[in-house]
Amino acid sequence: MQLINSKEDFTAVTHSSQLTVAVFKADWCGDCRYIDPFMPEVESQYADRLTLVEVDVEATGDVSQEQNILGIPSFVAYANGKELVRFVNKARKSREEIEQFLDRAVAVYQTLTTSTVE
Repeated sequence: MQLINSKEDFTAVTHSSQLTVAVFKADWCGDCRYIDPFMPEVESQYADRLTLVEVDVEATGDVSQEQNILGIPSFVAYANGKELVRFVNKARKSREEIEQFLDRAVAVYQTLTTSTVE
């Protein structure tokens, strides 16, 4: 996962026309470290449909506050600078829950891109 360390980098990746899912994390977060072992495989599994980026909540200034991130890790899908769908709560997230969210993000993105093409 590409690591996002600045507000400028965050803006650049979320304004892509491609589906980008930002994973808001911090080094000190135990629940964030819990997902680390399986996230490379999940990223590989979805590589043809979306881009996953890791947003360091400590390094990106007010981005987390501006995005209304209340707990980490949190997952937010973006395309063309707009939020499409989010998976944000204070609970630990399982691989299955993350994959279900990514499937939903892909479905929403496909619905939006299909409706704009027609």
